[in-house]
Amino acid sequence: MNITDELQGNILVLRVGETRLDAARAPALREELLRHIDAGHSQIVLDLSKTDFLDSSGLGALVSAVKRLGSKGTLAIAGAQGAVTRLFSLTRMDRVFALHPSVDAAVTQLAG
Repeated sequence: MNITDELQGNILVLRVGETRLDAARAPALREELLRHIDAGHSQIVLDLSKTDFLDSSGLGALVSAVKRLGSKGTLAIAGAQGAVTRLFSLTRMDRVFALHPSVDAAVTQLAG
């Protein structure tokens, strides 16, 4: 799984370098997210700007992270576009996840 991490203040930005988040990559995504949450990060921005495809397995990994965070934190999605945005909308997960056009917009919102 190609993910880089960067702290912007107390907000963890995870940049996904994968073009597909499908059943083959979802377990690694889930583990990476949960590892950061268990390490104490509660404000997370997931940059999906390079991701062209997300299936239900990938979405399930994101839901697992939100459940682990509970009311103690936020997982914001940044840079989603095309089919990825449509999946969030179609599954109504755009009501669960805050979708932002860019990492900067997401960080600004979480920091505010």
